[in-house]
Amino acid sequence: MSLLVEWRNGHSDMNNSRLCLIALPGVGNIGKAAIDALNETNDAVEVARLHHTALPPLATLDDDGLLSPPHLTVRNIKLPKGDYIVTITGNSQPLEPQNQGIMAREILSLLQEQRITDSIVLAGMVDEATRKEIFIVPSSSQYRIDLESKGANVRRDEPSSGAIGMAALLASLGPVFGINTACAIATTVGASGDINASQQLLMSIDRWFKLNLVIPQDANEKLLTKLKQISPNSSHDLVSEMTESHDAFYM
Repeated sequence: MSLLVEWRNGHSDMNNSRLCLIALPGVGNIGKAAIDALNETNDAVEVARLHHTALPPLATLDDDGLLSPPHLTVRNIKLPKGDYIVTITGNSQPLEPQNQGIMAREILSLLQEQRITDSIVLAGMVDEATRKEIFIVPSSSQYRIDLESKGANVRRDEPSSGAIGMAALLASLGPVFGINTACAIATTVGASGDINASQQLLMSIDRWFKLNLVIPQDANEKLLTKLKQISPNSSHDLVSEMTESHDAFYM
């Protein structure tokens, strides 16, 4: 196994979380900006870093001004009723399809060990500017029934051409590991940051799963700040590379 789990701040597990929200750099950075803002507004605590040899070899300064190797960050958010959810995000992901598959499987194996029951990937999908929709696509028929009972906008016909990328694998491989997985998608105009789409995606997740998360009135400002911190050029280039000969959308 190439995944190295570095537990942080005295933690050795994910606080018995049952729900995991995941987002990676992708189309419009919709999901990543949403989770970054969610972590900030809910005082999320870093519990682990996921290091993997498949990540691009770029060390960056972390929030403490320390040189940090490439990683995905795992954080806990404490809900009003006292239980926790976990979020996973990062500034990069593997570029090669084989490495994306390896890392996705190892992350799902970790979630399985931590007894995570539900894992939702947040992502954006390019569509016409006039279309503003939020919907979710599960990876099993039983989970589809469960999501529909929650009032979620479940789709059976989108994305019609499929999806590629590590996020797509994380959203679809769950049943292999006994985890309910799905992808929550916000339509967007393309590679540019879409603050409204990120905001609506957060509100939909909060409503469907009855989380009662803190989504303050100034969330748009926080989302804008997060989108500015994410390099749109690298994401756009990655999308172009992965979709050059494929009509599926990149996640």
